[in-house]
Amino acid sequence: MGDDMDGTHVLVEALQRQGVEYMFGIVGIPVVEVAVAAQRAGIKYVGMRNEQAACYAAQAIGYLTGCPGVCLVVSGPGLLHVIGGLANAQSNCWPLIVIGGSSDQDQEGMGAFQECPQVEACRPYCKYSARPPTVDTIPYHVAKAVKSTTYGRPGAAYIDLPGNILSHRVPEDTLTWFPKCPPPPIALAPSRAIAEAVTLLKSAKRPLVIVGKGAAYGHAEDEVRSFIAKSGLPFLPTPMGKGVVPDDHPQCVASARSRALLEADVVLLLGARLNWILHFGRPPRYAKDVKFIHVDLCPEEFHNSVTGSVALLGDVRAITIQLTEAVPSGPFSSNTAWRKRLDEKSMANMEINAAMAGDTSEPLNYYAVLQNLYEMIPSDSVIVSEGANTMDIGRTLLLNKLPRHRLDAGTFGTMGVGLGFAIAAALWVRDYAPGKRVICVEGDSAFGFSGMEMETIYRYNLPIVIVIVNNNGIYGGFSEEMFSDIREGMDTTIATPPMSLLPSAHYERIATVFNDTGYFCQTVPQLKEAVSEALRKGDKPTLINVMINPMAQRKAQDFDWLTRSKL
Repeated sequence: MGDDMDGTHVLVEALQRQGVEYMFGIVGIPVVEVAVAAQRAGIKYVGMRNEQAACYAAQAIGYLTGCPGVCLVVSGPGLLHVIGGLANAQSNCWPLIVIGGSSDQDQEGMGAFQECPQVEACRPYCKYSARPPTVDTIPYHVAKAVKSTTYGRPGAAYIDLPGNILSHRVPEDTLTWFPKCPPPPIALAPSRAIAEAVTLLKSAKRPLVIVGKGAAYGHAEDEVRSFIAKSGLPFLPTPMGKGVVPDDHPQCVASARSRALLEADVVLLLGARLNWILHFGRPPRYAKDVKFIHVDLCPEEFHNSVTGSVALLGDVRAITIQLTEAVPSGPFSSNTAWRKRLDEKSMANMEINAAMAGDTSEPLNYYAVLQNLYEMIPSDSVIVSEGANTMDIGRTLLLNKLPRHRLDAGTFGTMGVGLGFAIAAALWVRDYAPGKRVICVEGDSAFGFSGMEMETIYRYNLPIVIVIVNNNGIYGGFSEEMFSDIREGMDTTIATPPMSLLPSAHYERIATVFNDTGYFCQTVPQLKEAVSEALRKGDKPTLINVMINPMAQRKAQDFDWLTRSKL
């Protein structure tokens, strides 16, 4: 008989054998030893300040690397705090494994410490949720969790480990280890369906390509760029599809998004879903007779909101190669009138944006802040962004030239993801892309969800540039004078508007807690000086708080960003 191994070390070795590199979490009973053992085995562990933020970081590293990150949490409340993150990963289709400690099995139903039905609680938000019944079954469940999170549509998995399982010992030579899960199989679309898609695109008068997050996750950038170049088709990206083809590409019509969607007669979806982000593919955002060609690896996604014309099931990278090979030697057609209409709208919108960005009067507006920030940061920066107007306007002004270089609230529209995403991005940059910068642009409300992760950022010395665009509220706030006037002599819980936050809060002073100096900016020159200093020092975090007009808004829209059903 060989040496004994306890459940903790079996778990860690199983994770290591599956290629897991990163673990994020908050330790406590009964998982402290798991984090220690993970570090000794070479798995990089980052201790966070909130379980949700840890979960956001773990899923972001899964998106960036293609291998699920692990979020390690304690039982009961610790696990329940992570469910929001689980749901976000599942909705975003990012690979994530949550490992939760739980109360001992022999105390189940007796009111054990932090006893909670954790497997059942996680199941609605996961592709796979299980509790290994014995130590020797842990490797199987780890292997299955990795496969579940990466095969088909990526998503989340949960593994529940009672304290007695983690501490129980078994002979090492009785364990069955599972080999590293191979990459997901690559499926091609039938040649007949490819021919149908190409024929439909060739006959279109107003064709459009939408490049989705699935194309970014699938590392299809080279193939998509080749297709766009050969076909000559106009395209626009979804928020996290930005950079698969550079945002400044001459065929990008993102600045004419509303017109492109409304007037297109054939739309090719490359790894994009017809959910709320794309307004469900329905009027009034689209023409009634628009035809969709849908590329997706999940058959359940086809005909989900509207009935598509061609469904191409398989790997987006492989199918894009098929489409490119089927395209004639030249572009489908010049579509001169269509491109002219889109270019005219793009130019008109860009002129409006430029005028707003050029208005540097005080207090500042979103456009002035974001445009000047964009002009200063390196073009290969990883941009993390969340907030309402901060994120939406940032999608227009903070351009991406590379794929997987934008992380934001995503499909689930989750606020509070920013600092967790930025931590993951900084680790990915450190280990896989040295020299790149991580720029985290936060609304003041969004920053408040996970602001204590600043301590995590400083503890691990992650050189993230955090820029808070501060309008004193949620969507909008009040100036100090207005805030005082509306509350004077009244019960603050009655008089304080629900969307307002404390005016002119000096969030930059959080840096002083960590023996650093933050930056408080009210003018463009102050912003430029702060960003320049942040980029110069390079090896440390920087916190910049930029005050803007509490009433600042985005430019007038043809349609609301959120498409609501009309009765």
